Amino acid sequence: MWAFFERLLDSSMLSPHGICLLWEPELIWLHVVSDACIAAAYFSIPFALAILVTKRRDLKFGWVFWAFAIFIMACGLTHVLSIYTLWVPVYGIEGMVKAATAVASVFTAAALWPLLPKILTIPSPFELQQVQAALEEEEIKSRDAALLLQQVRDAQRAMRESVARLTAIVETAVDGVILFDAQDRILLFNPACERLFGYRADEVMNRNVGMLMPEADAARHFAIGGEAIGLRKDGTTFAMDLSVGQARQDGELIFVGIVHDLTARKLTEQQLQQAQKMEMVGQLSGGIAHDFNNLLTVIIGNAEHLSEQLKARPDLKRFAEDICQSGEQGAELTQRLLAFSRRQLLRPQTIDCRSLLDSMFKLLKRTLREDIEIRTSSGPGTVLAFADRAQLESAVLNLALNAQDAMPSGGHLTLATELVTIDDDRALHPEVAPGSYALISVTDDGEGMTPEITARAFEPFFTTKEVGKGSGLGLSMVYGFAKQSGGHVSIYSEAGLGTTVRIYLPRANTGWSQADLPDGEDKAPRGYETILIVEDDPFVRSSVIRRVEALGYRVVAAVNGKDALQQLQGDPGIDLLFTDIVMPGGMSGWDLADQARRLRPGLPVLFTSGYALETLVAQGHARPQSIVLTKPYRKVELAQRLRDALAAAVVPS
Repeated sequence: MWAFFERLLDSSMLSPHGICLLWEPELIWLHVVSDACIAAAYFSIPFALAILVTKRRDLKFGWVFWAFAIFIMACGLTHVLSIYTLWVPVYGIEGMVKAATAVASVFTAAALWPLLPKILTIPSPFELQQVQAALEEEEIKSRDAALLLQQVRDAQRAMRESVARLTAIVETAVDGVILFDAQDRILLFNPACERLFGYRADEVMNRNVGMLMPEADAARHFAIGGEAIGLRKDGTTFAMDLSVGQARQDGELIFVGIVHDLTARKLTEQQLQQAQKMEMVGQLSGGIAHDFNNLLTVIIGNAEHLSEQLKARPDLKRFAEDICQSGEQGAELTQRLLAFSRRQLLRPQTIDCRSLLDSMFKLLKRTLREDIEIRTSSGPGTVLAFADRAQLESAVLNLALNAQDAMPSGGHLTLATELVTIDDDRALHPEVAPGSYALISVTDDGEGMTPEITARAFEPFFTTKEVGKGSGLGLSMVYGFAKQSGGHVSIYSEAGLGTTVRIYLPRANTGWSQADLPDGEDKAPRGYETILIVEDDPFVRSSVIRRVEALGYRVVAAVNGKDALQQLQGDPGIDLLFTDIVMPGGMSGWDLADQARRLRPGLPVLFTSGYALETLVAQGHARPQSIVLTKPYRKVELAQRLRDALAAAVVPS
């Protein structure tokens, strides 16, 4: 093999190529310049390909470019050797270079043909322009679609926000909102409706809206609205004002009913009517008393004159004295009428209520029967009232004598005094100005009164006593005295349990401020628990529910013990039972508490009554450790008692 290459490279026997050109300068230089230009061009092409392949990493078939570069480089080298062989006969080397070039060219051609179909799939510039135009068009469509999508999203977000706002308004509305269709099927029942009617929303959905009213013409009321009667789940009713509007949804007619509870307004109207009636009766009785006093002045004066003139006739003088005594009794009656009509002459002064009750205690011990046990109690601090002392003593004595008549077999009489505040929530006494008052209460555990008698107790000449045993002016005198003094008087009574009469009088320091009070509304403790309120009186129940909800609690309401037990069985989230003591249906608050604790051991219970706890304990109606909230009470007292009852809960073992 080596001998072959030596022979191939041996050029000693060969002549240079210039001899063939006869060393003609023109031909020599023609070949030299031409081959030099071709070689230079060939040598530049591989460099350009190398730069292209190096910079363009995305080119397909890069190795083909490298093979083509080697092939071109070899071609350029052959032209350089062609110039060299004009003078030096190195035909062997030139042949070897041509052989290498041939191999490279064959390899490149052999590799190129199989790649040709793939190369043809590479898009042309025109196709690239078309693709670019299509991409730009698609990009425009994409931008338009994105803009449209953003607009849709914005519209959806605005719709969600609008729905959320509307839902929040409906859910938090104080008045009930009912949505129903043309077939009277309920479609929406907000939380206020749940509280008003006692139904959960899922219990009334798709049911006839007429189930919420007891009248046969319920459909007419829900069509035109107006004042109507609502029917609760427990069968009780309440006054409501119904406003109905209509709209179209998806082409169908729908109706929106706004239900406003009129319970508080009706109670206020009744109380104002009662106050106006008492005012008119007072004005009438005052006028009669004034004129009657003029007549009695003449009668008594003439009777006294006759008595003096008839000293010699004792039989006739006795008649004159009887006339005079009867006139004086009539004057006493007119004085009570004047007290009721608030036309008597008062001499108000600062009164220490605790000292007054102590002095009244000694008087009553001598006045009342021995089987009447008298007790006194006072709140913290000094209780100073601004009123006529003589009239106040007369009022307390009158109430004590009435209490004695209500306890024919003996009992307990409790005199109590404390400072209280009537706040802006005056559902119980709308005619009383808010402020601080000195309270004197007289409580007995006698026969008590029915609601019908309690409503008329302050009317002049109204009495339940037998003929000749009462004028019916005692309580009316107390009422007139309290009103004329700038205060108020209230009665709480239950048949068989007794009666409490409370006299509210202005405090002596009339320039009171919130700081003077033992606590204020802003300090009322709040909570989040669920309270079961059991109260048979719809007006009281509505007021209590409103106050408890205002303290942050969730409220479940019941009208009697049976209803309360059903609520306890159906709602495991109830945290406290708040029940009245005296209720219809044969189950008292104590009985309800016992049965409730059998269902839910350790359930906290808060009782409420118009009687002090010591009175109930003395009667055997309460355990000494029971937590009792005495009616009427302030919101801050209610808040504190609720927290006390929850804190005193017994955890079952």
